[in-house]
Amino acid sequence: MQMMLTYTWQVNVRGKEANSMENFLEKKLKLKTNKEKSAVGRPSRRKFLGFSFFICKGISHIRIAPITIERFKNNIRRLTKRSTGESIEDKVNKLNKYIMGWTVYFSIAKARSILRDLDGWIRRRLRMCLLEQWKKCRTKLRKLMKLGIPEDWAALIAYSRKKYWRLSNTPQAAKALRTKFWQEQGLKSLVERYDETCKRL
Repeated sequence: MQMMLTYTWQVNVRGKEANSMENFLEKKLKLKTNKEKSAVGRPSRRKFLGFSFFICKGISHIRIAPITIERFKNNIRRLTKRSTGESIEDKVNKLNKYIMGWTVYFSIAKARSILRDLDGWIRRRLRMCLLEQWKKCRTKLRKLMKLGIPEDWAALIAYSRKKYWRLSNTPQAAKALRTKFWQEQGLKSLVERYDETCKRL
């Protein structure tokens, strides 16, 4: 990966020089190339197997490509659809199977801050699902109070007419359904998995 990155950064050419590179790869190194997928350019503008690259203080680094992150979020949206009728336990189990393998694959990238943000976004998706599953105002009020939210504060959520996505980001919902709550439900953390994998690399 590092050799590919360095070579790509040093060569930013078109036309005959690009053809020369192709000949070098195929004839000298005996590698197969795909003309439709191959390109020559700056690392920051190229994507490779879900990764892209950035330059910091003259050094090239690997990152998760923006389009890969968007695809990840689309898959999380699919797994946390409110209309499936699945329990939170089932949603968490499906999420864990997907995000654990995904995180290991991208553990060679500098991505800790991105994964931390995605962790928070996933918890918000689950808060939205849980609030809708509680449905009735009295149920939401009772559940929130059981989780330690004062009655007057919980009532702001329970009797609100706001959409569930907006409610999932309120201080009341965030405090009641905080990180510890989801850990108790078995939800795995992208950041924790990333840190564990990086230690073994």
